[in-house]
Amino acid sequence: MTRSTPIALLLAAAALAQAPTPPRRKPKLVLAVIADQFRLDYLYRFRDNYSGGLSRMLTQGAVFTNAYYEHSYTVTAIGHSTFMSGATPSISGIVANDWYDRQSGKAVTSVSDTGHKMVGATGDGSSPRRLLVSTLGDELKMAGRGKPKAIGISIKDRSAILPVGHMADGAFWFDNKTGNFVSSTYYFADALPSWTGDFNKSRAVDKYMGAEWRPIDNPKAEPFQTMLKEPTDKYWGEMQRTPFGNEIVEALAERAVVAEKLGQRNEPLPDLLAVSFSSNDYIGHDYGPDDPRVRDISIRTDRLLGKLFQFLEAKVGMANVLVVFSADHGVAPIPRVNNERKMPGGTLGAKAILAKLDERLDAVYGRGEWFPRPELPAIYVNRNLIAHLGLDAARVRARIASWLREEAHVQRVYTWDQLADGRAGSDPIDLRVRNSFNAERGPDIYLVLDPYWLPEPGKGTTHGTPYSYDAHVPVMFLGPGVKAGFHHGKAAPNDIAPTLATMLEVERPSGALGRVLEEMLR
Repeated sequence: MTRSTPIALLLAAAALAQAPTPPRRKPKLVLAVIADQFRLDYLYRFRDNYSGGLSRMLTQGAVFTNAYYEHSYTVTAIGHSTFMSGATPSISGIVANDWYDRQSGKAVTSVSDTGHKMVGATGDGSSPRRLLVSTLGDELKMAGRGKPKAIGISIKDRSAILPVGHMADGAFWFDNKTGNFVSSTYYFADALPSWTGDFNKSRAVDKYMGAEWRPIDNPKAEPFQTMLKEPTDKYWGEMQRTPFGNEIVEALAERAVVAEKLGQRNEPLPDLLAVSFSSNDYIGHDYGPDDPRVRDISIRTDRLLGKLFQFLEAKVGMANVLVVFSADHGVAPIPRVNNERKMPGGTLGAKAILAKLDERLDAVYGRGEWFPRPELPAIYVNRNLIAHLGLDAARVRARIASWLREEAHVQRVYTWDQLADGRAGSDPIDLRVRNSFNAERGPDIYLVLDPYWLPEPGKGTTHGTPYSYDAHVPVMFLGPGVKAGFHHGKAAPNDIAPTLATMLEVERPSGALGRVLEEMLR
């Protein structure tokens, strides 16, 4: 401004500078969607075919193109526990889908709980008791402002339970022995909520009997699969391995929104609905990322998410819904497919390697059951046997590690002692392995194979490495407070929970190690 600027303009500018900022619109519902096995490159490879929810997030949301998991063992339970906690396995205690529990001398799953029973089916229940940290849902409930609800839904128990945490109002998963969605006495004393029971009674899951799964954009093509015509455990098991599995999860999510009035109760803090689509994972394992079935399930995930958005628009208003979308891991190409395109890869033969280790240990120390849970890449050694023989456990582990380093396509071997003492190196792969290690629950030996190499021969493929095809996943936000745009800097799924906590003005989850993605905040 110059000396000749009118006084009136100066006064107007001063008044504008002092005007209060209009309050930011706060969400009434947080919709946290995680696709089980969805590589980041699926957003690019199939982009021209997206017209639903993924397309909306790509055009109207904040998209982080370089989000990598900070742990090495990229599997379902770890990814789902990270999603809403921001914690690495070293802190969360969720070190695998299942592991050898040294105290009980038995294998346990990430959510198994013999202290509870199933509700809606028979058998032991499941709970989040092995999760050592809080989640976003827990922090919403502990904030002391209103009574926000938190509900998790998936095909898999761990995928329904771990994202919503300890204080959830309910977690529901599919039981293929009964064809019902079930829960646990951890959440409900003796019966499912009426709306879940009514959904089961409607037999919505049986409407796919005899149905044909054909490519969504070519309905005249040969079907990928034709469903059985009888409602049996085999039918329900197969249904999970088709897009129909995701459809029943979405249908139950809609029912939860209506019955629990999620996002419709004018609470000071939003409700949380966590939805995990598991069918992508089953299909990817069976056929690999290059199969047309994976393209089809990815397109259908986009359309299904769009359907859920339309439903929420009518019930809550999408202007009141804060959405986050991510994945728990990616997947490796099928070795045969990679080899055909002159790329490396193969299978190691884990059982044969472990049998050879057994023989060598027998020869040096005497016969014994050395491996109570003989699997790769996480090897648990029988510590009771080591103590009984009066051996030095660290030396036994070091000897096993030295033998494993002789095997072809074993790139790195870490011992419990190296990881516990912080002697595991400091490059990105070392750091991810260290982030995966929990001293109480972690294995005695941990391996990282060469890229594209799988532990054991089989029909399909798997995941569980620190490499980009397993660790590089989508992270996208949409809704109030989110500035649309693509962000190409470093990010991680660990950043999701701290960012949401900041936006919602609650404490960040207790084990969260990520940063706030402030570049996307309005």
